[in-house]
Amino acid sequence: MSFVQQLIEQIQDKKSVVCLGLDPRLDTEGQIPKYLIEENRNPNETILEFNKALIDHTYDLIPIVKPNIAFYERYDAIDALKKTIKYAEQKGVLTLLDSKRNDIGSTCEAYAYANFKVYKAQACTVNGYFGIDGIKPFLDYTNKGIFVLVKTSNPSSQEFQDLFSIKKSEIANKETELQIDSVRLERNYIHMARLIQEWSKELNKFQGYHNLGIVVGATFSHELKRIREIARNSIILLPGYGAQGATAKDIQFAFDNKGLGGIVNSSRGIMFAYNKSKKYSPDQFPEAAREEIKKMNFEINKFISL
Repeated sequence: MSFVQQLIEQIQDKKSVVCLGLDPRLDTEGQIPKYLIEENRNPNETILEFNKALIDHTYDLIPIVKPNIAFYERYDAIDALKKTIKYAEQKGVLTLLDSKRNDIGSTCEAYAYANFKVYKAQACTVNGYFGIDGIKPFLDYTNKGIFVLVKTSNPSSQEFQDLFSIKKSEIANKETELQIDSVRLERNYIHMARLIQEWSKELNKFQGYHNLGIVVGATFSHELKRIREIARNSIILLPGYGAQGATAKDIQFAFDNKGLGGIVNSSRGIMFAYNKSKKYSPDQFPEAAREEIKKMNFEINKFISL
């Protein structure tokens, strides 16, 4: 069964488009509770216990989790990453490895193999700015999901993604001159959305969607609306909800009239929800996470027709 079919069926079954980001942080008060750090001998054990508790308390409310590989690399906790992915799958939750890998040739093939065969994730994020050469090795895993960066949630994304590209047609090249009969300007993120639409033409669809998804920051609602008009058949991963300021109203343009088309990621806002309220003690972090997801589902489902 393809990734997109599993995802849509999970969304419809659980009536949830919430993606739980699993980005472990051990360095500051209010992150992974100190008692867990003190009880365990190394970061692998601490992080795995923390992640498993979150999954145990939320798997019935969410279709997918998204571990960011950077945090596992930082703490030399790759074993915890592998076991987290396996545990989520055992609980019936899909996994999206946020690795943002990309290259060309055999290097890109190795990245794709690592994501899907070593870490055994069911989907991953990639950087598409190498062009189709950096996408095809991932697409060769026909049942896996790929999410290509289009318009990211960080404020400085405008430094490149918002720049205009020249779309040229009817060009006559000579040794000493370039004649352009027709020129159209479009922002780089729009051009990337068009490329993804082109790359996905031959992909199989389920309820109108295929495995080649895109990443658009939930903080950019105007841009999101335009991107959705172009990339009509891509599932949109929407980071930036909650801690980065995006609201349910901001992400509504990602979804069709059946409530499909997007998944909304929150990491810190869910993982460390216990630290936002005096209602919860540190050892109640999974209960606080569950309550935060319920709140997200309620708020988002008011704006989409799921």
